[in-house]
Amino acid sequence: MDTENPSVPPRAQSRNRVKNHADAQPLAGVVHDNARHTENFTVIGNHLLQHPELSLLAIGLAGYIQSVRRGTSVDIKTLAARFPEGPTRIAAALRELETHGYLRRTRERTPTGRVVTRTVSCNKLGHRTARETASPRPARRAAQEKPPPRKRLPAVPQPSYPAPALLQAAVDVLSGLRRRDPRLLLSATDAEHLAPGVAAWLEHEVTPTAVRHALTENLPNEPLIRPAALLAHRLTAQLPPSPPFRPPAPPAPEPRHPLQTCDGCDRAFRAPQPGRCRECRAVDDRVPGTPDIGEICTAG
Repeated sequence: MDTENPSVPPRAQSRNRVKNHADAQPLAGVVHDNARHTENFTVIGNHLLQHPELSLLAIGLAGYIQSVRRGTSVDIKTLAARFPEGPTRIAAALRELETHGYLRRTRERTPTGRVVTRTVSCNKLGHRTARETASPRPARRAAQEKPPPRKRLPAVPQPSYPAPALLQAAVDVLSGLRRRDPRLLLSATDAEHLAPGVAAWLEHEVTPTAVRHALTENLPNEPLIRPAALLAHRLTAQLPPSPPFRPPAPPAPEPRHPLQTCDGCDRAFRAPQPGRCRECRAVDDRVPGTPDIGEICTAG
């Protein structure tokens, strides 16, 4: 009975609370001693506070921006005066938040003409308030202020060779139509569209006066809603036929001069009037001192 039993514990072991209870305090790491807030608090999601790519300055700056009242200035100058970090670090943190969708900054013009920066803080990615998604103006008013879409003008004939001088002459014809009828006042865009059609008429050997007459005669008495469309229709519907092909005239033959007798060598040659032949004129043009052809013949 005096033998000692080594397997018997020397004393009763205490209960391991950390192993048996999940809510027990850990041996290392942070321990939260929280109290429930009932006033003056801000709810911030863990997706921001534990963001894997944001810097600590950007996370803290986002928490501060989400905690301030609506209308508080959060520009770089104001934040640099509020916190010890300089404007450069604060500007970089704001760009981080803007890149990851926690901040939106847009430049807008006030009714007085001043340009201001509007900053929108987002506590949840992809969320937009009804104020942002709604249009700034009522739908009925926006529909009234938006001009109706411009109707396209009908196509007009195209010239075979749209030379710049021909198109400029066509524009001159169109700009002169308002002198015949003030209702045919055209804009620069309409004149540019109709100019090839007038050029096609001029290419068909129609004079500018005839083109003006064809475009302005028998116009309706009521106001013209779309004068350019009316002119485009007339240029297409009343286009005269192409002129017949006329081959170019052959060059005129050279005149056949009568026969003349050379005064120097009595040789016959053709010329409009009497004189010396080509060989004799060449001898006359030689350098002085050379013997004349008559002298050469005498010496021979």
